[in-house]
Amino acid sequence: MQLIQETPDLSAYLAADEAIDHHHPQVREVSARLAADAQDSYDYARAAFVYVRDRVTHSQDAGDPRVTWRASDVLEQGTGICYAKSHALAALLRAEDIPAALCYQHLGVVHGLVAVRFNGAWHRQDPRGNKPGVDARFSLDGEHLAFTPDPAAGESDHPVLYAAPHPAVLRALRDATDRAHLWRTLPTAL
Repeated sequence: MQLIQETPDLSAYLAADEAIDHHHPQVREVSARLAADAQDSYDYARAAFVYVRDRVTHSQDAGDPRVTWRASDVLEQGTGICYAKSHALAALLRAEDIPAALCYQHLGVVHGLVAVRFNGAWHRQDPRGNKPGVDARFSLDGEHLAFTPDPAAGESDHPVLYAAPHPAVLRALRDATDRAHLWRTLPTAL
């Protein structure tokens, strides 16, 4: 699949916004800790991915009713669904000047991913969190995402790389009173 930047301006994929608040002290503290042990930007990106995938629980898997959407809140509370975890990973990457985009799959509902830019190309990553039947891994050599869309079931990859969270995703997160409410209002299309 050909990934398409929403904007040709690469600096948009380094910007902070309300959800990807990479200037927040919480994001800076985590990024500094991860960067201290990294040999280079690739090593840092992999460490940030593993941190979000493994240290931030997927709230559905954990039965956590909280809904987070700002990267700083996701990192502070240690929980979030795929969209929130993607915001956290994008913020950690951007905190170290690594371009990061938000991207999505349609799997009956919209599923959130991150694309990271290395060596002049975008590489999609899925920080959702592993569980039985899900084995997402950081890779620049082919995708190792949590899910593969089934076209026969109407599922698909969405090729657009967004600099900011899609408005439908952000609206669902902000409007949710708890995870059960969010589950009833997840976007089914972009």
